[in-house]
Amino acid sequence: MLDVRRLRLLRELARRGTIAAVAEALAFSPSAVSQQLGVLEREAGLPLLERTGRRVRLTPAAQNLVRHAEVVLERLEQADAELAGARTGLAGALRIGAFPTATRAIVPAALADLARRHPGLEPMLSETDPAAVAHALRAGELDVALVHSYDFVPDPEEPGLTTRPLYREAMYLAAPAGGPDTWTDGASGPGPGPGTGPGAAPGQDEVLRAHRDAPWITATPGTLCHAMTVRACQAAGFGPRVRHRVDEFATVLALVAAGLGVAVVPQLGTPGTDVPGVSLTRLRMERRTRIAFRSGAGAHPAVAAFTASLRSALPPDLAGRGAGT
Repeated sequence: MLDVRRLRLLRELARRGTIAAVAEALAFSPSAVSQQLGVLEREAGLPLLERTGRRVRLTPAAQNLVRHAEVVLERLEQADAELAGARTGLAGALRIGAFPTATRAIVPAALADLARRHPGLEPMLSETDPAAVAHALRAGELDVALVHSYDFVPDPEEPGLTTRPLYREAMYLAAPAGGPDTWTDGASGPGPGPGTGPGAAPGQDEVLRAHRDAPWITATPGTLCHAMTVRACQAAGFGPRVRHRVDEFATVLALVAAGLGVAVVPQLGTPGTDVPGVSLTRLRMERRTRIAFRSGAGAHPAVAAFTASLRSALPPDLAGRGAGT
């Protein structure tokens, strides 16, 4: 009989690529992971790993076994959800991951609503970059999380995970409000762009190209937000001259207001379309936020309760923008 805990290790090896990465993610030693995978090979009666130097590669038999493991693990999640539904009242820990803008703008109200409806539940919030969510969910470090994607950076399909749409939000080009005379870092600044002003929806490429010679502010490399800005500019025909790398949008807007660069920011990253010292131009691109959880866990009462609280906490201008994300 194959051991489900060892199947989980094999699944993680297929996703993470190295035994060291699996060990670090699951708080094992590399030797313990290797030992358990060796036991799984004996249980399977076939070689599962091919060793090439310090790396290992899954054999075709192991790849087939991973596909079966995904099904087994999903059914276990469904069984856990059914058992939780048979209990009276929700109780215990619910580990939640969310990115900073959602953590600030939506999650506090959702957690307050959740506490009123289910006082026995113990939500535990961790600020988590969407790029790290898939591994954290599969490793059992999170039970539910918020992830986002952009028009130019779609979220990849993650085996073993399921997502549901939550909301869509507008994107803006943020530039110093006074035009070229406000630049303080020696840049010549952009010329007047077409269609500027809150709520305007001019040609997106034209708006971005109007600022091609400006210094740009992006998120740190490796994040979806960084990739979004770079790819949007590339689609408009130029590479942004990145001067500053900042992840927190309030800080980004402060830098823009000081005349230190331009940036692309999401709706929830602004306090509104009237930001002192900043001109916001509506772009046609959007950011889409989804709720993510392990496949089979969508019916778990705690996940369903948190999902309901999230939807009730959405600002009115986002509450009707969940379909089609």
